[in-house]
This record gives sequence, C-alpha cells and structure tokens, in this order.
Amino acid sequence: MTDRLRAVAAGITDVGLQRDHNEDSFSILEDLELFVVADGMGGHRAGDVASQLATRTISDFFRSTNAQDGTWPYHFDTRLTEEENRLLSSIRVANRQILERSNRSQECRGMGTTVVAVLFSWERGRVFIGHVGDSRAYRIRAGQIVQLTRDHSLLNDYLLAMPELTEDQKSELPKNVITRALGMQDHVAVDLQQDQAQLGDVFVLCSDGLSGMIDDEEILQVVAETSDLNEACRRLVAMANEHGGEDNITAVLVRVDDMADEGDRRTLPAFEDALAQEAAVPVRVHAQPGGGSDAASSDAQPATPDAGPEPEGQDRGGSAS
Repeated sequence: MTDRLRAVAAGITDVGLQRDHNEDSFSILEDLELFVVADGMGGHRAGDVASQLATRTISDFFRSTNAQDGTWPYHFDTRLTEEENRLLSSIRVANRQILERSNRSQECRGMGTTVVAVLFSWERGRVFIGHVGDSRAYRIRAGQIVQLTRDHSLLNDYLLAMPELTEDQKSELPKNVITRALGMQDHVAVDLQQDQAQLGDVFVLCSDGLSGMIDDEEILQVVAETSDLNEACRRLVAMANEHGGEDNITAVLVRVDDMADEGDRRTLPAFEDALAQEAAVPVRVHAQPGGGSDAASSDAQPATPDAGPEPEGQDRGGSAS
C-alpha cells in the first residue's frame, strides 16, 4: 500500500579536485516529499548564486503553496496533475528569480543553472520529475538502473535530429555544452515526467560532476552494496574524485521505505548544513513555456517551445561548474 510508504534521503556536495569553489546546490524537504539538485554556471562566482537561488526558490514555493489558499503565479494546466502543475510553477518561478537577479547585478550577469527536482505523491503512488539541463535523475530497482531524464545538451540534440551519427562524428561534438538552463531567457521549457514508486526503489539525483565521472553501472554498484544512504553518497563522491574530480559533485539519494521503519532514518551533519544554506517506463510530458504540455513516449523528441528559440548553448567549461 503506497499510503504506508515514505521517502528517506541523504545528500552530499563536494567541490571536486579541479574547481576552486562549489557552484552546486541541493535541497531535501522530506516533510514535503521534495528533493532538488542544481548545478550553476556563469561569470565570476555567480554560478553558486544561481544554483542556491533555484533550490531555495523551489523550496519556498512549495512551502508557501502547501496551504489550500496558497496563490499560484501561473495558469493551472488542467491536463496535468496538481503535483505536476506545482512542480512546473516552482521551476518557472526559479527561472524568473534567477533572470531578474542576473539583470540587476553586473557580477551575476549571464548566470544560470540546471535543475532536477523529484516530488513524491503517495496518494497516487507516483513520483513526478521536473528537469532543465543536464543534471540527472535515475531510478534503481531490482538490480537495474534507469536514467529517467534526458540531458538537454548539444550532443543529445544532434543525436535526436541525426541518430545515424557515427562514433567518430559524435566524438567531434562538444560534450560540455547544454542547450537549456534556468536564467537564460524569460520562458523556460521544462521536461516533466512521472514514474511508479515502489518499496525499495532508490532515486539518484546528481549533477554532471558525478554522471560525467562515473558510469551508470558504477552508480548502481555503489547503491546496491551500501544500505546506508549517507555512506553511499560519500562513496559516490569519492569515486568521482578518484576518476579525476573535474567538476563539482553532488549526489542526493532517495529511498522508498516502509513507514514501519521510522527508526531507520539517517542524516548527515553535512546534509543539515547544506539544507540550512540552502517497473513502469517513465512517461514524459514536455511543458510548454506558454502553459501547455505535449505527451510523448519516453524516447520521443520533446516538442519545440512556442516562446522563441532555445539559447544557443551554454558552455560548461571554464568558469562553469
């Protein structure tokens, strides 16, 4: 019974070995069943401003709309569930906040951030996922790992348009350019998905500092071998650093537990500090900037936003995290 389930989470973020500061951020709100990872980019030290603003704004939006009389700044799309509308609106509000801060401050000019957010609904027995950029969400179940999100990257866009590209052609394309991020333009296209939530599932949210350093099977192995979520987070970060630690590294693990295991909750001081600082195939819904949505299969190409072209692409190299 899904009404007996709960989400238990742990998270960690690390500067890595080759960056001088951390532009990643994460938020864990177990009381609201909400979990967020953001990976900032931009000039000077503005990437950390963007990612922290994203996680804080999304968290604040969920808290402020938790009451029945809470006000929403965007039209309620009747084709989506209440959870999807709430998740979509929170990400759009974050996009607006980041863009406004970028326009007000010279030091923050051009900053942006990826985001991936997961929201559980035990009433529906579902987990809802919203993401922009190349931070990822995985699901681990019955010894298998599935990537639930599709990176919004130049490489992936080429592969969608030209799936017949050879390995040599793919190797010539830059791998550190993303084509979608919060803070890049007035309207942002958000990919929404939903998946079944089952007892024992582990959902992995991470920045590309983790997924770019270790492969999916290594993530699966660590989670499968480590029952303590905090220790699993530490092992994932350590492994990414062992493989070069080229970027900031953030991992949030969320396990679906039984309410009867209430005494098994585990938290890390590092997680508390970060928070204070602020077997179904996934069904994709591409949320249009104008408020609509297009349903598609898990491997279908997202619809083109109707609010103008996507940004040319944001290079994750240099000062990007």
